[in-house]
Amino acid sequence: MKKGIHPDYHPVVFRDSQTGFQFLSGSTKTSAQTVEWEDGNSYPLVLVEISSDSHPFYTGKQKFTQADGAVDRFNKKYGFADTNAAPGKD
Repeated sequence: MKKGIHPDYHPVVFRDSQTGFQFLSGSTKTSAQTVEWEDGNSYPLVLVEISSDSHPFYTGKQKFTQADGAVDRFNKKYGFADTNAAPGKD
C-alpha cells in the first residue's frame, strides 16, 4: 500500500440514538465527541440513527405485507376464482 493516501483507521464507538446501544468497532469516521469505553480508554463517538438494536428486522417488529403476484392481481381484476387456494382464504 502507498503511504499517506489511505484514511486513518482507528477504533470508534457507535451509539444508536434511539436506544442508546453502543458498540466498539474500527472505522475511518472521526468525531469531536468522545466517550470513555469499558476498557477505560476514550474513543471518538459517532451517533447512528439505526443499529441492530433498533432495526425492525433484528428486533422482530418487522411488518410483513402480503404482496400479490401478477397472477393473483389478474384473477382479482377479472373475477376468476383460484381453485388452488387454501380453504378459508378469500
